[in-house]
Amino acid sequence: MRDTTLKYVLVLPAILVVFATAIWPLIESLRLSFTVGRLNRPGSLDQYLGWENFTWAFTQEPAFWNSVWVTAVYTVLTVALTTILALGLAMLLAPGGKFRSGVQTLLILPFAMSPALIGVSFRFMFNPEFGLFDAFFGVMIPPLADVSWLADPVLAFAVCVMADVWGWIPFLTLVLIGGLASIPQDTIEAAQVDGASGWRVFKDVTLPQLAPVLAVVIILKSIFSLKTFDQIFMLTNGGPGTATQTLSHYIYFNGMKYGQIGYAASVAWLMVIPMIFLTYAYAKFVFRKD
Repeated sequence: MRDTTLKYVLVLPAILVVFATAIWPLIESLRLSFTVGRLNRPGSLDQYLGWENFTWAFTQEPAFWNSVWVTAVYTVLTVALTTILALGLAMLLAPGGKFRSGVQTLLILPFAMSPALIGVSFRFMFNPEFGLFDAFFGVMIPPLADVSWLADPVLAFAVCVMADVWGWIPFLTLVLIGGLASIPQDTIEAAQVDGASGWRVFKDVTLPQLAPVLAVVIILKSIFSLKTFDQIFMLTNGGPGTATQTLSHYIYFNGMKYGQIGYAASVAWLMVIPMIFLTYAYAKFVFRKD
């Protein structure tokens, strides 16, 4: 067998797996988005409906816009907080940074936990009867004791953001540590010799050279925040009410609970639009030639 043929034969199983697990479901969901798609109606999965599912989401469904707003705020907060905290930890863990060994050990714990497990853990820790935080506040800050964190819309949303930030800090910190290690030390030393303060060295030397890595980190974290589901599902299940219902949870709620597969598929494709732009930006940064 010729080498040119052999390379295609070897990669064929991977292509088939990707087609079966990703491409075909994507095509099928696009077809379903233009159908009635009700599980309780025989034949509705093949009943063409046109753009009605999309127009219904935009014009007749306040819950859709609520999930869009929740997802947008959740994404902005988690990306900003995670990036800032991860950058601070990366500076501590960088070669020569203080407290490197202690902080690096702490990073192992959240990095090893799945998002669903993090959601369950935070749900129990914020339980007003036997939760860890309730016991802590009872001793340190008594006015915050016996607060039903997950029953209040604002507090429940804050807990979701906190859980996501806690779970993602380790990964982003490790990526930023690699970015800091790639910065030439002579540029930093030259700035220090010129009398620049630590803040000026960071702002004028370190940060500009770390900008490409930061851009990749922000884009990657935005993608995962936009499609977050399992952690929200296990922590609050979108509640109280719809205060923490993200787009992914809204899609699941309509598709799995109400059986509106066609409508859920159309909303899922609406969520694909920002994903395409973010994925393009990510690929542009990762595969740039310089």
